[in-house]
Amino acid sequence: MLYENTLVIEAPLDRLWRLTTDIAAWPAFLPTVQRLERLDDGPLRVGSKARIKQPAQTEAVWTVTHLEPNREFTWETSRMGMRMTGGHHLEEVAGGVRNRLTIEVAGRGAGLFMALFGGAVRRSIREENAAFQRKATSKSDSPA
Repeated sequence: MLYENTLVIEAPLDRLWRLTTDIAAWPAFLPTVQRLERLDDGPLRVGSKARIKQPAQTEAVWTVTHLEPNREFTWETSRMGMRMTGGHHLEEVAGGVRNRLTIEVAGRGAGLFMALFGGAVRRSIREENAAFQRKATSKSDSPA
Protein backbone atom coordinates (compact mmCIF):
# COMPACT_ATOMS: atom_id res chain seq x y z
CA MET A 1 0.00 0.00 0.00
CA LEU A 2 1.36 3.38 -1.04
CA TYR A 3 0.64 6.76 0.49
CA GLU A 4 2.07 10.04 -0.72
CA ASN A 5 1.96 13.77 -0.13
CA THR A 6 3.09 16.39 -2.64
CA LEU A 7 3.76 20.12 -2.21
CA VAL A 8 5.34 22.70 -4.48
CA ILE A 9 7.82 24.54 -2.28
CA GLU A 10 9.02 28.00 -3.31
CA ALA A 11 12.71 27.43 -2.63
CA PRO A 12 15.80 26.60 -4.67
CA LEU A 13 16.33 22.90 -5.43
CA ASP A 14 19.79 22.87 -3.83
CA ARG A 15 18.41 24.24 -0.54
CA LEU A 16 15.62 21.66 -0.38
CA TRP A 17 18.02 18.86 -1.34
CA ARG A 18 20.39 19.87 1.50
CA LEU A 19 17.50 19.84 3.97
CA THR A 20 16.33 16.48 2.65
CA THR A 21 19.71 14.76 2.84
CA ASP A 22 21.02 16.33 6.06
CA ILE A 23 19.05 13.74 7.99
CA ALA A 24 20.98 14.35 11.23
CA ALA A 25 19.33 17.80 11.39
CA TRP A 26 15.77 16.46 10.99
CA PRO A 27 14.89 16.24 14.72
CA ALA A 28 15.37 20.02 14.98
CA PHE A 29 12.56 20.80 12.54
CA LEU A 30 10.54 17.68 11.69
CA PRO A 31 7.76 16.87 14.19
CA THR A 32 7.79 13.30 12.85
CA VAL A 33 11.36 12.60 14.03
CA GLN A 34 12.13 12.61 17.76
CA ARG A 35 15.66 11.21 17.55
CA LEU A 36 17.94 10.26 14.69
CA GLU A 37 21.38 8.71 14.95
CA ARG A 38 23.51 8.31 11.82
CA LEU A 39 25.18 4.91 11.88
CA ASP A 40 27.84 5.97 9.37
CA ASP A 41 29.78 9.10 8.43
CA GLY A 42 29.93 11.31 5.38
CA PRO A 43 27.32 12.37 2.88
CA LEU A 44 24.13 10.37 2.53
CA ARG A 45 24.64 7.53 0.03
CA VAL A 46 23.29 4.11 -0.89
CA GLY A 47 23.94 1.90 2.12
CA SER A 48 23.80 4.75 4.66
CA LYS A 49 21.94 3.79 7.83
CA ALA A 50 20.19 5.74 10.55
CA ARG A 51 18.42 4.71 13.75
CA ILE A 52 15.22 6.75 14.03
CA LYS A 53 12.69 7.20 16.82
CA GLN A 54 9.35 8.57 15.69
CA PRO A 55 6.26 9.41 17.76
CA ALA A 56 4.21 6.35 18.80
CA GLN A 57 6.72 3.97 17.18
CA THR A 58 9.65 1.88 18.34
CA GLU A 59 13.12 2.75 17.05
CA ALA A 60 13.91 1.47 13.58
CA VAL A 61 17.03 1.34 11.44
CA TRP A 62 16.46 2.77 7.96
CA THR A 63 18.89 1.96 5.10
CA VAL A 64 19.24 4.08 1.96
CA THR A 65 18.52 1.86 -1.06
CA HIS A 66 18.54 4.43 -3.88
CA LEU A 67 19.93 7.94 -4.23
CA GLU A 68 19.97 10.25 -7.23
CA PRO A 69 21.61 13.57 -6.27
CA ASN A 70 19.28 16.59 -6.35
CA ARG A 71 16.41 14.29 -7.32
CA GLU A 72 15.48 11.56 -4.84
CA PHE A 73 16.42 9.06 -2.23
CA THR A 74 14.57 6.07 -0.87
CA TRP A 75 15.22 4.01 2.18
CA GLU A 76 13.75 0.95 3.86
CA THR A 77 13.21 -0.64 7.20
CA SER A 78 11.64 -3.96 8.19
CA ARG A 79 9.52 -4.72 11.21
CA MET A 80 6.87 -7.25 12.18
CA GLY A 81 7.21 -9.03 8.82
CA MET A 82 6.60 -5.85 6.85
CA ARG A 83 8.90 -3.76 4.70
CA MET A 84 8.41 0.00 4.83
CA THR A 85 9.92 2.10 2.05
CA GLY A 86 10.12 5.86 2.42
CA GLY A 87 10.77 8.10 -0.55
CA HIS A 88 11.85 11.72 -0.90
CA HIS A 89 11.35 12.85 -4.51
CA LEU A 90 12.25 16.37 -5.69
CA GLU A 91 11.49 17.87 -9.09
CA GLU A 92 12.20 21.42 -10.19
CA VAL A 93 9.00 23.02 -11.54
CA ALA A 94 7.77 26.52 -12.31
CA GLY A 95 7.51 28.30 -8.98
CA GLY A 96 9.85 26.06 -7.03
CA VAL A 97 10.35 22.39 -6.29
CA ARG A 98 7.73 19.64 -6.23
CA ASN A 99 8.47 17.73 -3.03
CA ARG A 100 6.77 14.32 -3.02
CA LEU A 101 7.04 12.15 0.08
CA THR A 102 5.99 8.52 -0.13
CA ILE A 103 5.54 5.62 2.28
CA GLU A 104 4.93 2.13 0.97
CA VAL A 105 4.16 -0.78 3.27
CA ALA A 106 4.42 -4.33 1.93
CA GLY A 107 4.53 -7.84 3.30
CA ARG A 108 2.62 -9.95 5.76
CA GLY A 109 0.26 -7.82 7.79
CA ALA A 110 0.61 -4.69 5.63
CA GLY A 111 -3.12 -4.53 4.87
CA LEU A 112 -4.11 -4.78 8.52
CA PHE A 113 -1.38 -2.35 9.57
CA MET A 114 -2.54 0.26 7.08
CA ALA A 115 -6.21 -0.31 7.95
CA LEU A 116 -5.35 0.48 11.56
CA PHE A 117 -2.67 3.14 11.04
CA GLY A 118 -3.17 4.46 7.49
CA GLY A 119 -4.69 7.70 8.76
CA ALA A 120 -1.71 8.31 11.02
CA VAL A 121 0.70 7.54 8.16
CA ARG A 122 -1.05 10.02 5.85
CA ARG A 123 -1.08 12.67 8.58
CA SER A 124 2.59 12.06 9.34
CA ILE A 125 3.83 12.55 5.77
CA ARG A 126 1.60 15.60 5.38
CA GLU A 127 3.10 17.13 8.57
CA GLU A 128 6.60 16.21 7.43
CA ASN A 129 6.15 17.86 4.04
CA ALA A 130 4.72 21.01 5.68
CA ALA A 131 7.78 21.14 7.96
CA PHE A 132 10.13 20.86 4.96
CA GLN A 133 8.20 23.73 3.38
CA ARG A 134 8.48 25.92 6.50
CA LYS A 135 12.19 25.24 6.88
CA ALA A 136 13.03 25.69 3.18
CA THR A 137 11.17 29.00 2.92
CA SER A 138 12.29 30.45 6.26
CA LYS A 139 14.26 33.66 5.79
CA SER A 140 15.86 33.53 9.24
CA ASP A 141 17.31 30.02 9.15
CA SER A 142 20.54 28.98 7.52
CA PRO A 143 20.20 26.73 4.44
CA ALA A 144 20.86 23.52 6.35
